[in-house]
Amino acid sequence: MTRSQSGVGGTQMYVALVAALVVALALVAFGAWRQGIALLGAGLVLGAGVRAVLPEARAGLLRVRGKAFDCGWMLALGAGLVTLAFIVPRGFTG
Repeated sequence: MTRSQSGVGGTQMYVALVAALVVALALVAFGAWRQGIALLGAGLVLGAGVRAVLPEARAGLLRVRGKAFDCGWMLALGAGLVTLAFIVPRGFTG
């Protein structure tokens, strides 16, 4: 594959995940922790999905270990964070 081919690669998705992380942390820092944690978790779940469908040659910075490991940890962490955002009672402030 050449670099001139269009489509989303792992490096572009990695940059999008880092951008989502920055926005999520800003939300948490300014008091909207539930939305920030949910955004971070959703970004990780999306990253796991992209990593699952991209071939190894195009995985870019999303490739850390094997495909199963990468998808598994991102999916587990993302699902856990989204669950946390919805499970903590609304009155909880920290």
